[in-house]
Amino acid sequence: MDNIIEARELQIERKHFYVELRENERGKFLRIIEEAHGYRNSIIVPSTGVDDFTAAISEVLTNNGSAPL
Repeated sequence: MDNIIEARELQIERKHFYVELRENERGKFLRIIEEAHGYRNSIIVPSTGVDDFTAAISEVLTNNGSAPL
């Protein structure tokens, strides 16, 4: 059973996103869920990789010249 530590929900255009920091017997992880048109997709990032994951997103946006400031 997962325990939700912290959660946020946001809507961008017609998509709903749920960002949740969760914990289970194996440790903490970040779950990102995208919901659109009745379908859900999710990714799970172990807590040990969250810093690398967010750095990669930032780098991709910066290199593309469209990073929000």
